[in-house]
Amino acid sequence: MLKPVTEADAQLLFQWRNDPETRANSINTEPVPWEKHLEWLRKSISDSDRRLFIFLQNGKPAGTCRIDRSVENGEEIHELSWTVAPEWRGKGIGKAMIGELLQEKILSGKKKKAVIKPNNIPSIKIVERHGFKRGASSGGLTTWYLM
Repeated sequence: MLKPVTEADAQLLFQWRNDPETRANSINTEPVPWEKHLEWLRKSISDSDRRLFIFLQNGKPAGTCRIDRSVENGEEIHELSWTVAPEWRGKGIGKAMIGELLQEKILSGKKKKAVIKPNNIPSIKIVERHGFKRGASSGGLTTWYLM
């Protein structure tokens, strides 16, 4: 189940964001200070082009996922990103979470993308299983698309 993020989730999201494996697979690999995290979270919650969720598995927080709406070359596109909680990794949570995220009405009929490091094999498997197609690689990142 997807639950919209609130400020009450700040500490949990902060822990997940600064987890070493999460950082290694993130575009920004540096630890995020608490103050910057809170600032980011508040902006994210109020941003009409962003949807931020906690994924609940059997009522327990198991990960977080996000939709960012933008326009590229005159075309609306929605970028998906996610993190699986350390204790839930290797249990199929990422696949389930993205499957549920793809059911969000905001994504219906829209072009979607995910930007993934080539060594992030679990995320690559997730997008492949959901039908994303590999696009261009640049700067150590590969973009995957789902029409």
